[in-house]
Amino acid sequence: MRAVRIGAGLLLAASAALLGAAGTASADASPSPSASDGDGAGPTEAGTSFRTAQLFQAGQEATADASSGDYLYWRVPVDAGQRPAVTAEVSFPDSSARRGATTWQVDVYDGLRRRQPCMYGTQTRTLAPDQDSVELRCTLRTVRAWAQPWSNDPLPGDYYIRVTAVGAGQSDLGLPMAAKVSVDAPSQGGAFAVGGKLAAPLVPGAKASDDGSGAEADDSTASADDGSGDGSDASSAPTAATVVQADDEPDGGWSSGWWTDRWLWTGGGAVGAALAGVGGYHVTRPRRRAVPPPQY
Repeated sequence: MRAVRIGAGLLLAASAALLGAAGTASADASPSPSASDGDGAGPTEAGTSFRTAQLFQAGQEATADASSGDYLYWRVPVDAGQRPAVTAEVSFPDSSARRGATTWQVDVYDGLRRRQPCMYGTQTRTLAPDQDSVELRCTLRTVRAWAQPWSNDPLPGDYYIRVTAVGAGQSDLGLPMAAKVSVDAPSQGGAFAVGGKLAAPLVPGAKASDDGSGAEADDSTASADDGSGDGSDASSAPTAATVVQADDEPDGGWSSGWWTDRWLWTGGGAVGAALAGVGGYHVTRPRRRAVPPPQY
């Protein structure tokens, strides 16, 4: 019984240590940018297409002064294991100039310029004539480190945010307005880890490695239409075997792709199984009976 108590005590101590290490390691392995990590200052203008999308980091706030009817583009790097939540606000300094209701929408595209669906939030809202601001939200699925070519899973790289009016009268187009966009990208931990990873994140400006042919998969060689309806061009998608990482990256850099807190839980399970086996052996092993000495 003493051995059983010792084994149980060791098992509890090992479990507590592993639980504490799991929390610390998961926080260190995939840091989640927040507003307190940086100065919170993002770009003060927006691009008008995918090519001119303004870059900012998760946790910062991007602003822009524009006219209603314009296409406003930003991009933000998101790493594997993070779940980006986009918040956009459109406001009019002079609401009395508006004549009717306008419908606003925020769309999010991944590095391959595939439109990603929203899990939560209202990405389309109508601004009544007597209102001066409207807020849009879109929470995407967790970004995966690797996915099948036929799937539409979000992959690590730059994510493009587009804010525009999808329904407005002719008299309400061209009015001065202001837009604010922010992204929160908390890490979801090892529960969403996969066995593979991309050779490089999907970012603009990625070039082909030197394979002797001299060909480059530069963003300037794009000619395909992205289907967004605004007339912007989509670049040819770089393949995982040829691209190299571009300069822009999330706060803390891109993750290595192999470390997750699953390693800690696997190690904890192995230690627990070993201690349980030792305790079970001491409980179930046959007891030796004392043999009296021979009588002569």
